[in-house]
Parts: sequence; structure tokens; C-alpha cells
Amino acid sequence: MKRFFAYLIAVAMSIGAPVASADERSEAEVKRLALEAILENPEIIMQAVEILQQREDQAKAEAAGDVLSNQRELLEQDPNAPVIGNPDGDVTVVEFFDYNCPYCKRAASVVKGVIGEDTQLRVVYREWPILGEGSVFAARAALAARNQGRYEEFHWALMDLKGRAGEASVMKVVLDLGLDEDRLRDDMHAPEVDAHIQVSMDLANQLGFSGTPSFVIGDALAPGLVPIDEMKRLIKNARDTQ
Repeated sequence: MKRFFAYLIAVAMSIGAPVASADERSEAEVKRLALEAILENPEIIMQAVEILQQREDQAKAEAAGDVLSNQRELLEQDPNAPVIGNPDGDVTVVEFFDYNCPYCKRAASVVKGVIGEDTQLRVVYREWPILGEGSVFAARAALAARNQGRYEEFHWALMDLKGRAGEASVMKVVLDLGLDEDRLRDDMHAPEVDAHIQVSMDLANQLGFSGTPSFVIGDALAPGLVPIDEMKRLIKNARDTQ
């Protein structure tokens, strides 16, 4: 609140309202003058909100830029993260997702589309199960499927699920695909599965992501569902700036 009040005073002063600093007048008088300025110029409130939002957005962008610089290797080359597409591709798309996220399901067709058109694209998947126990079960099962060489197939099947992913629906996919159920259940609790999910949580938090899907493409952060044309543009920008 104090910071917001300071922005109100700053904006009031910027438009010529007679508001002195707290060093020159008492705090009570400054508040009175600021209130008078606001009553005379109600747009001050919106201007202050915009200034505050701009500065917070800038701070978040700078913080995310630092994370990208410091964590680039982990984001793009983590050996404990599934990779599809061209493993030796020149541009990497990192996707944070949840199998119970309807927007992630829609994003799956976008990702599949760009992979089909771009033979130099590699996609790193970060399982980020944030939508309940069913999401955690699905993420663990998918990561466990790696030990049977079936991650990508299993991933697309889970994305095609109708309704929520949970133990029953996920295990039905396991049986439909002919995976070894007992082995998969054991592998779901392997240390590398725990590690992958924890790293996903940590990276998403550091990057300021608040939901799924969220993408990292080169130096660009793209939270939310990204249309295919925008995805292609971001991939081209990443390739052009290498």
C-alpha cells in the first residue's frame, strides 16, 4: 500500500498537482494534498496502476532473463527430461504442461504440427503436474514409460484422453498400449521421476509461470496456449538470433 501511495504521489506530481515530498511537508499533509489531487484528477489512479504494473512486469522480465541465462543448460539439455522431435535440432522448445490441462491438450496439436513441419526442431517436455493427484499420477506414469522406450507414444495417448487423467484412465492407456504394468508402477517411484517433477516445479517458479501450458523458446517466454503461427514465429526468431 505504501508503494502504491508513493506511485500516486509521483503521478500527481508529474501532471503538475501541488504535492510536495514527505521531506518538505508532514506525511498527513502530503496525504491530504495527494487526495485532493486524486479528486481533481481521478485518472491519477489508473495512471499509477499502469506505472506499477509496467515496473512489476519489467522486474519480472529481468528476473526471468537472469534465469534463462543461468539455467539454459538445465532447461534445454537436462538428461532427465524427455525429448521428442529431432534430438540434434538447432532450436529447442521447452514445454511445461499438465495432462489435465485442457489448454495443454489443445497445445499438443500445435506442438505436433510444428514438429511435423520443422525437421530441425527439438522439444523438451517438463512434466509439471499442478492440477491434482490425477495429474501427478499421469506425470509419473509417463516418465516411467521412458524405461520401456514408450514415452512419446504414451504422451500422445494421454493427451488424447477424454475426461480427466487419473489412475484408472491412465492405467487403461498402459494396457491399451501393451506396456508392462507391474514394471511401470515400480518405475513411477524411481528417484529420477521425483527429481524431474521437482526440477519442473523449481524452474516454473523461477521463470514466473503461473499455469500450463507454458513455453520457453529461445529467449522468449510464452505462457498460455500459443497459436501455431505464433509458435512458428517464435521458433524462427530463436533460430535467427543464434
